[in-house]
Amino acid sequence: MEWDVSALEGPEGADWRVPPEELANRLERVETALLEAGIESMLVHDPVDLYWLTGGRQNGMLLVGAKESSVDSVFWVRQSLDRAVWESGGSEAPFQLSPQPRVKNLNDELRQRGCSTTPAMQHGRLPHNQAVFFQDVLGESADCTSLLWNLREIKSRWEIEQMRASGEVNRWMFEAILDEGGEGVSEIELAAAADSVSRAAGFGGQIMMRKWPMNCDRVVIAAGHSGAVPTYFDSAVGGTGPHSFASLGAGFHRIKTGEPVLVDIVHCHRGYVSDCTRMFSVGPLDEEWVERLGAMKEISDEVVTGLARGDTCEMAYEAGVTIAREREVSGHLMGMPPDQARFLGHSIGLHLDETPVVARGFSNPLQIGGTMAIEPKVIYTNGAIGLEDSWVRTEHGMECLTAGDAIPLHQEWDS
Repeated sequence: MEWDVSALEGPEGADWRVPPEELANRLERVETALLEAGIESMLVHDPVDLYWLTGGRQNGMLLVGAKESSVDSVFWVRQSLDRAVWESGGSEAPFQLSPQPRVKNLNDELRQRGCSTTPAMQHGRLPHNQAVFFQDVLGESADCTSLLWNLREIKSRWEIEQMRASGEVNRWMFEAILDEGGEGVSEIELAAAADSVSRAAGFGGQIMMRKWPMNCDRVVIAAGHSGAVPTYFDSAVGGTGPHSFASLGAGFHRIKTGEPVLVDIVHCHRGYVSDCTRMFSVGPLDEEWVERLGAMKEISDEVVTGLARGDTCEMAYEAGVTIAREREVSGHLMGMPPDQARFLGHSIGLHLDETPVVARGFSNPLQIGGTMAIEPKVIYTNGAIGLEDSWVRTEHGMECLTAGDAIPLHQEWDS
């Protein structure tokens, strides 16, 4: 039975596949990195890394040989081979595609492909029993998890274009928040308004994260005292969520006049994350909240400036913490004790939580082509306030990929 490939299209028939030349460039970078690391070959199983290298996330594994090795790259697909061929560019794919061999034949297949040693594998991503299973069959293998993640820290022009497009959808979502919010509207009703915009723009339903067991609701709305409720998520504000199994995001609290309403929105365009936070309220906020938001803007500006000139991420973090201390909000920065998050920004891409992070221990700068969400926030018992934008570091400094100055840090609904 045949299926119609024309069903796989973006809006208005657009081709939303990753361009084959983009895949070829990534594959070449991996081949060079393997050579430099002294690794003959690697097997990629993780679906996010498979998407990055093959243009799809069909069930299978990708064999990549080091540059100058005799290993031929091949995407062995368990399901669905037909779709994997189309997603990788068909005849233009920079690697071969074939059905995944049976495990008992895998050693022979690897030798036929030129492998003289056991390929490295993503031990940081594979479930333990699966890693043990493969090593029982193939022998002990090196870990190549960080090798791929380090390469993905630097985004290509094409990837930055996707993140810029994602940031535009962020802005549309905030416009929906402004249109639909007001006195008596529940957090979850407001989240639904943003959700509908994101879905219509092509959001696929998943926010991918590296850190286990984190998962993410991409619209966190915390009105008033909801902003102070602690949760499992490693962030400043998690919101209440609708129930204990989904204890992150928007809940059933209804917005009241004068309380701060923090809206933290994530969108993914063709897999690529943009992350942005803005403040809302019914009527004006008290001057105390306005001053706190001003302090967060000051911290954000200092972090952005430091990263733009090549400061390490740790230096940018310390500079932000110093301002928080001077503005007498450090005890509430990124949470209330004992639940304070210890960062001011996190890298983004196909995952929400990539590296490096604006935090202690990250003694490297954000590289040219690195993309990061910078999000200083303060939390008090009666609410949370802060801002967030996504940025890319270019040769000329930091460029905002989300709302930036196009949307005010705080907007009011009519009281």
